[in-house]
Amino acid sequence: MEKALEGKPMSENDYQLRSFAPKVQEVVKKYDIKFDPKNPIPNDGSMADDIFKAAVELLVDVGAYCTSSARVISYTDQEVKQAIRSAPDSLEFGEGRDRKTLRSRKVGDKTPPWCFLGAGGGSAASDKSFMTLVEGYAEIPETNAITTPALTTVGGMRIRPASPLEVLGSMRNAVLAREACNRVGREGIPIMNSLSTAESDIAFAAALHPRYGMRQSDGYLMCCMDPMKVDFARLNKAAVTLSLGGAVGMCSGPLLGGYSGGAEGTAVSNVAHHMMGILTYQASWMLPFPIHLRYVSSSCRELLWVISTTGQAVTRNSDILSLNLNYASAGPCTPMVLLETSASVLAAVTAGLSIESLGVASNRYPDRTTPVEPRISAEVGHAVAGMNLKDANTLAKKLLDKYESKLLKPPLGKTLYECWDAEKRRPSKEYSRVIRSYKRTMRDLGVDLRDEA
Repeated sequence: MEKALEGKPMSENDYQLRSFAPKVQEVVKKYDIKFDPKNPIPNDGSMADDIFKAAVELLVDVGAYCTSSARVISYTDQEVKQAIRSAPDSLEFGEGRDRKTLRSRKVGDKTPPWCFLGAGGGSAASDKSFMTLVEGYAEIPETNAITTPALTTVGGMRIRPASPLEVLGSMRNAVLAREACNRVGREGIPIMNSLSTAESDIAFAAALHPRYGMRQSDGYLMCCMDPMKVDFARLNKAAVTLSLGGAVGMCSGPLLGGYSGGAEGTAVSNVAHHMMGILTYQASWMLPFPIHLRYVSSSCRELLWVISTTGQAVTRNSDILSLNLNYASAGPCTPMVLLETSASVLAAVTAGLSIESLGVASNRYPDRTTPVEPRISAEVGHAVAGMNLKDANTLAKKLLDKYESKLLKPPLGKTLYECWDAEKRRPSKEYSRVIRSYKRTMRDLGVDLRDEA
């Protein structure tokens, strides 16, 4: 707060366009960081190390920006490096038999990734579909933690930001999420995005009352704004979480084609956000979701490179706990959505990251996501753990060949209840056929996934 109140005065526009953006391009040029489209998953440790050095230099030079005070939050090189050294390399989440340890991973690590599964990015959902989805997520065997959708209505009224409707919706978010997990015997599973319905600080704080079911052992995820911007509302959330003994997670989504520029700058920005989260939010785990400005997804060739180089840079040079969140362009009940998430998960896991999965159909449509897509993500994540970067690169190129040409006009697929049986908690016959065909394809590519029942 001292830095946010007494830092260098600057307009938001000047920070973004005259400070952050030029500095990103300066460090990219200085460290000779280059994107190679022929290798979406590169095997170049020295480049990964340079991306990490460039990220440290970027943060030290431009700092973070507080929009509430219009001041720069500056950090010294010593402060940044101390934050990297002091970041935890493991955290425990959950209760009882569902209590597990999230651990840092390394490039090519054989340890399966932590699987934080559900409606990544807070996909919108009605009350009915909310329960259906969370029950489905909790039943996935590989699920270590749940990410819930965001409710769109409460009492038949559409939720309005920072209103009593958002407060009530956030309370309902907590109650329904816990009840859905209880129904399928996962009473202790952590809900690591805590309250996706709570965009405002007042709604977030209100829903943390113990009667609504949130626990100290859950994860408390809050986003920053791109690029490296915070405000008092977000810092309020961090203050409340820390006072309750919760583990703050910071999510950040640098836009490829935005202030960071191309793939090279987006990778540097993505790594810098990790350190910024530790320093500004006192975050103990990070959730990056770099995304393409045009496709609004993370499965294109450039983003696979960004995900992989980010992971390699972070895991080679620190023990920061980092989980990549992926977005797919296509919708449910299409082969493309399963191929897209497979490629993004492959890039993250082989680089040493864990995963949150996933945003479906670019997260643009309510009730257009199912439990199938995160389940496939988890299966792929476990299957490719231990794969070397050279083999991962070969596989990524083969996957891209199958969907890359469709990214501009992806198939929208079907809605939740058109391809998911809520009573039996299983995909429809049509979606089951799509899954079986997809798994045969993956098997032909050398990735053996669980047989369909």
